[in-house]
Amino acid sequence: MASKYWVTNALTCLEESLSPVPHETNEIDWKISLSDNKERLIEHLIAFANNPNGGYLAFGIRDDDGHLETVDQESVATIANTLANLGREAVEPPLVIDHSVVEFRNVSILMVSIPEQRNKPVHRRGKSVEEAWIRSGGTTRKASRQDVGALMLNSTAPRWEELRASSLMPLELAIDSLDIETIAKLLQKPLPTEVSEQANWLIAEGILTPDGRGYYVTNFGAVAAARKLEQFPTLERKRIRVIRYRGTNKVETIDELLGQRGYAAGFEGLIGYLKRMLPHSEVIQQSLRQEVSIYPEIALRELIANSLIHQDFTISGAGPMVEIFDDRIEFTNPGSLLPGKRPDRLIGTTPESRNEMLASAFRRYRICEERGTGFQKVVQSVELFGLPPILFSSLENAFRVTLYAPRKFVDMSQSERIEACYQHAVLLYLSSQTMTNSTLRERFKLHEKQRNQITNLIGDAVAAGRIKRKDSGSGNKFAEYLPYWA
Repeated sequence: MASKYWVTNALTCLEESLSPVPHETNEIDWKISLSDNKERLIEHLIAFANNPNGGYLAFGIRDDDGHLETVDQESVATIANTLANLGREAVEPPLVIDHSVVEFRNVSILMVSIPEQRNKPVHRRGKSVEEAWIRSGGTTRKASRQDVGALMLNSTAPRWEELRASSLMPLELAIDSLDIETIAKLLQKPLPTEVSEQANWLIAEGILTPDGRGYYVTNFGAVAAARKLEQFPTLERKRIRVIRYRGTNKVETIDELLGQRGYAAGFEGLIGYLKRMLPHSEVIQQSLRQEVSIYPEIALRELIANSLIHQDFTISGAGPMVEIFDDRIEFTNPGSLLPGKRPDRLIGTTPESRNEMLASAFRRYRICEERGTGFQKVVQSVELFGLPPILFSSLENAFRVTLYAPRKFVDMSQSERIEACYQHAVLLYLSSQTMTNSTLRERFKLHEKQRNQITNLIGDAVAAGRIKRKDSGSGNKFAEYLPYWA
């Protein structure tokens, strides 16, 4: 079996410390055997946990001249158990260390990996944060107050996506719980053939977290790539629900589908299901009759991806939901808008996400993008299909986007017409253009004879504070308009 994911880097650090002149570095400390001084061992563990990218203890190397000596099996077990216990019981936050016996210059030595901790300063358990140690000049020393302050500035709490979704599992079992074939396909990369290579790849992707005794599937790994989300108890309620109703209210349910797979692994299947379930209209293209969905696929993709990515996973008992009515589709996700965000300013704004890893992964999987043009594409497709404007609703503990079925201008309410006018002005402004009577008539697919109706609508939108004149000096016939905030 190939080496563990960190061993290659550890051996590189060891080689650099022994050549050309033997010297210990901030990344590695030599030990010929396990010291009886447990307090000093604790200090080494703390120092490496505070060190950028962590570090390694190399057993089987004399610290005076770098001479190598083989470490026997009994010593390996004693060293590994002692350090694991110290890292767990004497250090705050507790450490999870790993070890591996490797052949180096024809000698068996023990390498112990102490990963960098994100929550700093790492210090003695039960003591103040000033009981911290760092690596400096190849040695372990007590951190000064300035050092402690610097460690605090570089401390970050783990994100929800990095937390564990599973119990500790053997590597093969962890991989079997994930649809890694689909993830590799989404990334357009060949799937590694060796299990150890798959482990390295999944760790680098943030899907797995290694432990000295096995592997954990992260929350991100589970919600993105799980074969069955119900296998992860804390995420079972985060499965997406698709509900179809008869009519325009929730009185009668036709059917309900509960998603089984991770969001990325099951995304294409979900889109295919919606396309089959949604109403279609018959069109003639190149002399052939075709059934086309009345809802644009790009809008479905972007709105579903948005509800998956931007949900608040800390809200228990609620997950993303797609509800299909005769006249509309509602996309709802747990969690209100982030502070400072307004529903009417979401089109084209700089994107922010509670779940950065998931948002970044969906971009790399080519499911959606992070550039903030998702809603812009939705509005563009809505106008192309002649649909009413999309509706953004910020609820008490959720956020909803409503996509309406096609409806003619005469059948839209006045508030819908004004909102469509505003969204059209935003769309043109983001394309370095301006709205006019002509562009708005084209948006509603109206004839030149209906110019006066659009003139009146524009006047109502201005009065409602949704748009404004670009140049108040020009006449009404050729007037240009901008969003109210432009």
